[in-house]
Amino acid sequence: MSQTVYPVVGPALPQRGNRLTTWLAQNCLRACGWRVDGAMPDVPKLVIIVAPHTTNWDFVLGVAVIFALRFRVRFLAKHTLFRRPLGAMMRWFGGMPVDRSQPHGLVSQVVEDFRRFDKLALAITPEGTRKAVSKWHEGFYYIALGAKVPIVPVTFDARRRVVDIGKALQPSGDAQTDIARLQAFCTGGLRRTQSPASAQQVN
Repeated sequence: MSQTVYPVVGPALPQRGNRLTTWLAQNCLRACGWRVDGAMPDVPKLVIIVAPHTTNWDFVLGVAVIFALRFRVRFLAKHTLFRRPLGAMMRWFGGMPVDRSQPHGLVSQVVEDFRRFDKLALAITPEGTRKAVSKWHEGFYYIALGAKVPIVPVTFDARRRVVDIGKALQPSGDAQTDIARLQAFCTGGLRRTQSPASAQQVN
């Protein structure tokens, strides 16, 4: 069995789980042949973008990864999913209900959440669908810009069975350039060792 080391997150980041859940998640990933390449920056607040998002199994893999890293991650989901009987489970997993019928208020709502919490790691799928798209929704970028937090790109490479965690990017305000760099990483144009960030990279 592989002795892959999974990079448990640093103390500044929000954490969850215990030795047992961490051990179970890490061994499930090993049994399935998955490993994690890269590590999250040790900061209390950040936006994580996960792309491409092509299957519902991404959620299952994502749950295994966050428990393997002992990482508490929140995600946005339709408010209708928080009704009984799924509501309690969605909140336990880290779901944050949002009303997507009011998209213009969503960014300011989430920015305010970042201001209220001492620690918050928010995961977003910028494609907004499991279908192939050429243009991402930009809400994640303006959330990070407004909250003044870094963006960390993550991609699930099923061919290599690797979860690639990219280097963090602090939004510069030039959305077109910054998003292009993030997309290049997530589509394989940049590898983790070639940071998608500009001069405002977060270490």
